[in-house]
Amino acid sequence: MFWTPELAKYLEDAPWPATREELYDYASRSGCPQQILDNIAELEDNDELIESIEDLWPEYEDITNEEYFYNDDEEEQYF
Repeated sequence: MFWTPELAKYLEDAPWPATREELYDYASRSGCPQQILDNIAELEDNDELIESIEDLWPEYEDITNEEYFYNDDEEEQYF
């Protein structure tokens, strides 16, 4: 399973908590990249609820600060 901050952002509005099937359905209907569908398909097939993206990728919480994402507002300050 391979996650990046950009991929994980696609699931921020997912219907948490959700089962693996619900997440796959959401990702499929939302037009998420194939890598996300592949990641969800790799999850264990059970009826356990996944509470958030942090359950799928524990490091996500550590990297969600603004230094990892480009911010258009910061660039405007210099011009």
